[in-house]
Amino acid sequence: MTQTFADSLVVLDFETTGLSPGFGDRAIEIGAVRLEKGQVVGRFQALMDPGKPVSAFIEKYTGITNRMLSKAAPCNEVMHEFADFMGDSNLVAHNASFDKRFLDAELERISRTYNGHFACSLLVSRRLYQDAPSHKLGSLITYKNIPSEGGFHRALFDSQMTAKLWMTMLQDISQRIMAKEVPFRLIKRLEKTPKYAVSKLLQEQ
Repeated sequence: MTQTFADSLVVLDFETTGLSPGFGDRAIEIGAVRLEKGQVVGRFQALMDPGKPVSAFIEKYTGITNRMLSKAAPCNEVMHEFADFMGDSNLVAHNASFDKRFLDAELERISRTYNGHFACSLLVSRRLYQDAPSHKLGSLITYKNIPSEGGFHRALFDSQMTAKLWMTMLQDISQRIMAKEVPFRLIKRLEKTPKYAVSKLLQEQ
């Protein structure tokens, strides 16, 4: 059963061999944190062997080498474990359309599905923080003065930072709507609201 409020869900991030599962790209790492009422109550991280070498660019970009992947479990094994971890929770990712494509593709390979709904922290940030110089994850972490120690482009770190950004955004929304908890359905409406209409939407809550 999916949660009603936006502070109880799973925040996830994939590292991949490329940009599109439609062109044969595969996941090579998944990281996720489970939030319940805004608190991290679980973590998931695993490298996974895509069955083919990754490019030198991906090795340099992620720090994940072909040697590391040769020792990892295959994608289907890891994705079965992640599907169990995810359950029916709602989901969040930064640039969620990317992560959703890979989640859907990898789960389809193992005949698994999920019932949760995706929210995109990138889309929400563009509406909440219209003056931010950039809406990339690292830039938003700096913009909102969120403490970070580690390196981006590894899945667990990125999912942890996305979770921190997510809770910061929920706190900002909560203050604007003068409500303790933010409904997930409001987040989904906010994602699709034109920037000029965001203030009106939040005032009406």
